[in-house]
Amino acid sequence: MEIQEKGLILLLKGRRVELRPLSPEDFESWRDVRLSNFDWLLPWEPKQNLKKPDSMEDRYYFESRCTNREREMNLGSAWSFGIFLSAKFIGEINISNIVRGAFQSGHVGYWIDENCAGNGYTPEALVAIFKFAFEELYLHRLQISIVPRNSSSRRVVEKLDLRCEGLAEKYLEINGTWEDHLRYAMTVEEWEIRKKEMTLSWLK
Repeated sequence: MEIQEKGLILLLKGRRVELRPLSPEDFESWRDVRLSNFDWLLPWEPKQNLKKPDSMEDRYYFESRCTNREREMNLGSAWSFGIFLSAKFIGEINISNIVRGAFQSGHVGYWIDENCAGNGYTPEALVAIFKFAFEELYLHRLQISIVPRNSSSRRVVEKLDLRCEGLAEKYLEINGTWEDHLRYAMTVEEWEIRKKEMTLSWLK
């Protein structure tokens, strides 16, 4: 994986996918993918996220979203990336709720275009995020929370053989309902043991 940084212009390179923060110039690509995946994504996202197609077509909202995420990266509270395949936008992955101090942890979330699901692009992006988080941000732990019936998202963590810490009841609001979530996690100690294997399998 190659990391390039100029201010907040950050590029994480995997074997096939590239990750970088979204910019206002990505609006049309983001809008088209979000609209075409409306039904695919609706059951798995918080109600306050974009749900109406007319909101997804609001360029001003998208530009404000990019600005807010740049501010979060400046503060070190979150890192957000678009997932690109041959320069084509296909999804997003982020590290949010970063807490320093004695905790040194963050939460990872992701989504991908339904037409690209099942090809290993999301696990590849997730391994790139692990490498960045543990080796560049010096976090100690990352957590991924998944609604148990979300088989597509569970396949991502199962492909990477991530450790499941158990079920958290009524953990997050998803589409207006407080849903149970399975909590998967990796620590930097686990990364040190597995990074050679994961890098060779997914990044090189």
